[in-house]
Amino acid sequence: MIKEETQLAIPDENIMSKIYFIRGHKVMLDKDLAELYGVETKRVNEQVRRNIKRFPLDFMFQLTQNELEILKSQFATSSWGGNRKLPYVFTEHGVLMLSSVLNSDKAIDVNIRVMRIFTRFRQMLTENTELRLAIEKLEKKTDNNSKNIEVVFKYLDELLEKKKDTKSRKYIGYKIPKKKN
Repeated sequence: MIKEETQLAIPDENIMSKIYFIRGHKVMLDKDLAELYGVETKRVNEQVRRNIKRFPLDFMFQLTQNELEILKSQFATSSWGGNRKLPYVFTEHGVLMLSSVLNSDKAIDVNIRVMRIFTRFRQMLTENTELRLAIEKLEKKTDNNSKNIEVVFKYLDELLEKKKDTKSRKYIGYKIPKKKN
């Protein structure tokens, strides 16, 4: 019998709000993951240190002081506490690897949800890319149209200039009799 996924009380939107874009990667903070897993941040980092070979730089990296300040400035409240060390962030692959070192049912359930959310982000990015390409295609068409319209107006301006420059010419040919009243 296949075990059904236990529903966590945390809405997907809350998990999504904990995903940040840093150094060109979608990442999650160690403290946010620890909160989701229901463990202390130091326990997550302890397991990572014990299994450091599983976490290359494209799976996990430590924030710089500047990156941390920028991240803090995005929040209205300062709920960071007294961090003594700069936090670690985990990419999608790092989050996946984290479930293998945090061997608990809750960690597995949380990871499944987080992976689904990362997948949803990728799908949204793909859909947005397709939409952006369609808009660019339309822009190119309208650019060509506007160039054509500019040419038409240029010709019209030239014709109007010619009309203004024409001096009254002496009529050549048969004289048209004047109408009598």
